[in-house]
Amino acid sequence: QVQLVESGGGLVQPGGSLRLSCAASGFTFSTYTMSWYRQAPGKERELVASITSGGASTNYADSVRGRFTISRDNAKNTVYLQMNSLKPEDTAVYYCNAKRGFTRYWGQGTQVTVSS
Repeated sequence: QVQLVESGGGLVQPGGSLRLSCAASGFTFSTYTMSWYRQAPGKERELVASITSGGASTNYADSVRGRFTISRDNAKNTVYLQMNSLKPEDTAVYYCNAKRGFTRYWGQGTQVTVSS
């Protein structure tokens, strides 16, 4: 059974940091491109960051480049999103995604709220 379980979300003040984790199971993690998406209330889900299967290449949305870092540990079947200098506009539910060809898996999401 495929599972993607996100953790690490919460409430943080502007300028603060959070580290999200996504633990994967039930598929060959090391062969999938992993991504983080987010969805704010009333908005469409958007790609935040992605990392290729071996970790050699990453991609970021313009809005988070320089503040967020995606990484993965294929030995632990886990992908991370380090979020620094958080802004109120980063408030959203953050989702983990696994993609290989036409196959996609989603996690249930973790809430990140940036507020003073």
